[in-house]
Amino acid sequence: MISKIKVSDIRFPLDGNAGSDAIHRDPVYSYAVTQLMDDSGITGTGFAFTLGEGNNLVCQAAEYYARLLTGRDIEETMASFGELFRTLSNDQQFRWLGPHKGVVHLALASVTNACYDLWAKKRGVPLWKLLTELSPEQIVNTLDLSYLEDELTYDQAVSMLTEQLSQKEARKSILDKGYPGYDTSVGWFNYPDEMVKENCKKALAQGFTAMKLKVGAADPDRDIRRAHIVREIAGDDIKVMLDANQQWNLPRAIDTCTRLKSMNPYWIEEPTHPDDVNAHTKLADAIAPVRLALGEHVPNKIIFKNYLQAGSSSFMQVDAVRVGGVSEFITISLMCKKFGVPVVPHVGDMGQLHQHLVLFNHIGMGHQALFLEHIPHLQKHFANPAKIVNGVYLTPQEAGSSCDLLILKN
Repeated sequence: MISKIKVSDIRFPLDGNAGSDAIHRDPVYSYAVTQLMDDSGITGTGFAFTLGEGNNLVCQAAEYYARLLTGRDIEETMASFGELFRTLSNDQQFRWLGPHKGVVHLALASVTNACYDLWAKKRGVPLWKLLTELSPEQIVNTLDLSYLEDELTYDQAVSMLTEQLSQKEARKSILDKGYPGYDTSVGWFNYPDEMVKENCKKALAQGFTAMKLKVGAADPDRDIRRAHIVREIAGDDIKVMLDANQQWNLPRAIDTCTRLKSMNPYWIEEPTHPDDVNAHTKLADAIAPVRLALGEHVPNKIIFKNYLQAGSSSFMQVDAVRVGGVSEFITISLMCKKFGVPVVPHVGDMGQLHQHLVLFNHIGMGHQALFLEHIPHLQKHFANPAKIVNGVYLTPQEAGSSCDLLILKN
């Protein structure tokens, strides 16, 4: 039984302009951490990600949700977690603060992720292994498919997962090979050009075959120059992604993205406001064949559904510490699979939790093992940091979801 809860406001200032983008110039990488202590002595850890201010508000909301889990058995809870998720996300008073977005939804992510971590630790297996060994029905019972029935029903979700069973064993080869990563830290927005050049060379030496540059400057010529610097150093065979972090309005996005075509970006990420589905559709049509990626600031399954229906994004970057946690992440991944859109998560967790989820996406759901973002800045703070060797995430072996922070274990 869950006998005790603890919610902590943990913040990590970054050095040397790391983490900077066109909108968020001075981030403080922060976690609203939920710990669920079981009466057997096991602690489940989950968190949501923020950039500092307001992290305390998420913690307060997470404590409200977490208290409702006291006295519950984790196995019984997870057997029908989709129903619990629906109940918590639709709390008759708390829901007004969302619904399904903002502080309250981030708080639900923190608590949800702690439940999945506790579940895996109770079974003594890594989260990826727990998920891949569940039956289709057991997986779908952890999901809340409400408001998705026009695109994904319970029976359809079970059928989709059942269809993948015949190839699951073959896809488990990824566990030995490791999951490809890409380096997102070569070109933070405030890095000078020379530093971008050196970081690109380091990424190549470390075995990465894809990397990302932050764009969105007031002077578009800066973006064009820096994008070509990365392309020149990386060469034609390396995938180079560009990330504007929502900086542009639609006319500016069309103009700048058109100019960026010459350096052959693999995708352009978050070009404009994340709620504006129509603008992304117009932009995608205007700059084709250049492709768009988004999802870092898409807060829930409903808006992801709308983007998938619009066909405006070629890559979905759902983040399990941004939407309502692992449950909603899997729900969105299922919808993406139906629409044939790859899932390439944003990693507010620094890849700790998502290294498990992309393995399940590939093995259990049949998603392409494209690559997973790698951000190294908080590695030293995790009890079991993600291991990246020659540009590849090695398969985690420890029980749980790899989210335990050293500061909370001391």
